[in-house]
Amino acid sequence: MLSIYNTLSRRKEVFTPIEPGKVRMYVCGMTVYDFCHLGHARVMVVFDMVARWLRASGLDVTYVRNITDIDDKIIRRAQDKGETIRQLTDRFIAAMHEDADALGVLRPDHEPRATDYVAQMQSLISRLEHKGLAYVAANRDVCYAVRKFEGYGKLSGKSLDELRAGERVDVAQDKNDPLDFVLWKQAKVEEPGEVKWASPWGEGRPGWHIECSAMSSELLGDHFDIHGGGMDLQFPHHENEIAQSEGAHGHAFVNYWMHNGFVRVDDEKMSKSLGNFFTIREVLQKYDPEVVRFFILRAHYRSALNYSDAHLEDARNALTRLYTALKNVPVQGEAVVDWSEPFAQRMRAAMDDDFNTAEAVAALFELANEVNRGASPVLAAQLKALGGVLGLLGRDPQAFLQAGAPDAGGLDAEAIETKIAERAAAKKAKNFADADRIRAELSAAGVILEDGAGGTTWRRA
Repeated sequence: MLSIYNTLSRRKEVFTPIEPGKVRMYVCGMTVYDFCHLGHARVMVVFDMVARWLRASGLDVTYVRNITDIDDKIIRRAQDKGETIRQLTDRFIAAMHEDADALGVLRPDHEPRATDYVAQMQSLISRLEHKGLAYVAANRDVCYAVRKFEGYGKLSGKSLDELRAGERVDVAQDKNDPLDFVLWKQAKVEEPGEVKWASPWGEGRPGWHIECSAMSSELLGDHFDIHGGGMDLQFPHHENEIAQSEGAHGHAFVNYWMHNGFVRVDDEKMSKSLGNFFTIREVLQKYDPEVVRFFILRAHYRSALNYSDAHLEDARNALTRLYTALKNVPVQGEAVVDWSEPFAQRMRAAMDDDFNTAEAVAALFELANEVNRGASPVLAAQLKALGGVLGLLGRDPQAFLQAGAPDAGGLDAEAIETKIAERAAAKKAKNFADADRIRAELSAAGVILEDGAGGTTWRRA
């Protein structure tokens, strides 16, 4: 029985779908003004894992992950680059898809762009205005009246008095209350290049928070099962979503709130200001994408994820051990999970305990040890199939073991195969000194040779 840690209740709860057998899940996606970074990678991989497990559990999942394609950063970046907003956002959406595909992230069922749902946002704002929860401020922005929503702060656990004194509150004199947030931003006459839409309140564009309330309700209904995102979105974004959606519809918005932990770099929070900020593309220049996925899934999704070269190297070595087991004991036929088998039962227990991938991965390593010990193709097939549930171990083992950018020795696969052929020729001619020299050269370049009855295979160290 699946249990999920619900941020709203601050405890694990047994998961009961609103509609039996079906799950509706919404995850806050990317604001597409730049390349995706490691924090985005974690969100994408974590909730891809969640969707995969729900489906593996026999549930019919509708997964929505939105795209924010209009905001201040996007407007400024497009102006700086001399591009239209559409050109900029299309370019970075394509890059996001390339990164996600590399990491083995399956596309969500729906990937709405905010600019396609402005009409729904306006309708939601009008509903809030009609209920007395929204008002036109002195500067003609439309704002949400936070103090009129009784449940404000229930997700983040912050009181109104605490929020009033908080640093994140935008103290704008045009609002009725400093806690209030913008639903619709009035277009500014002095900004001729500003993107704007006609509305009942004059030309303008939506605020950020209203986007997700409108898109989620349009695609999943105004009450759905799971809402996810990074821990940094709990306040104010998700708190404001609750206020908007529950204020407009008068009932519960989401049953289970899930938040993944921060990414840290050498034990410091990743940030541009600290100079420890890495894009997915930068990381993939050094590490195989499946290694990065494995690194993310090896930790529990709610824990902090500490990125360092040492941790990535450790993840690479660990994943290599799993693939080596599959290379030594080839899988015959299609790999299908046998859920009655003990290792599969252990994985199910781990994943049903708030998606505990750390324990699930531990089960994979114990199974790999059994594969190595017994040379059982049946267990090898089980290892491959269980890895597939997490989006891992789907490649040809030899191809993974040989994958990677050219190492410090500058040797690509073709050069390595040439040296192996030279070594074989030297051994055939009984020139063992040359054969040993070639093996030592390859070892120094990070290439490990393995001689067997079928010839010599290799992998990167």
